[in-house]
Amino acid sequence: MFRRNVQSLDEILMKLLRDEGLETPLQQKRLIDSWEIIVGPLVARYTGEKYIKNQTLCVKINNPALRQDLTMMRSKLIKQLNTQAGAWLISEIRLY
Repeated sequence: MFRRNVQSLDEILMKLLRDEGLETPLQQKRLIDSWEIIVGPLVARYTGEKYIKNQTLCVKINNPALRQDLTMMRSKLIKQLNTQAGAWLISEIRLY
């Protein structure tokens, strides 16, 4: 009998993404997209551009009072966003 190394499609795709250097950008996109899920639609309405630079999620918040509230919840947001993305991608959130 032949012995074959059978892998799931998920394992093959993850290996391909990792080999091509696309795993981290895909995870970062998932994290940015999960912002609206974590903070909810009301906060998302006051959110502008979002991007990740040097493990810091930068988010433009159009309401100063809301920005202050989110600043106080920063560590909780970091944990929830990383959990939602499935990897430890950010270590800080900068709200401006």
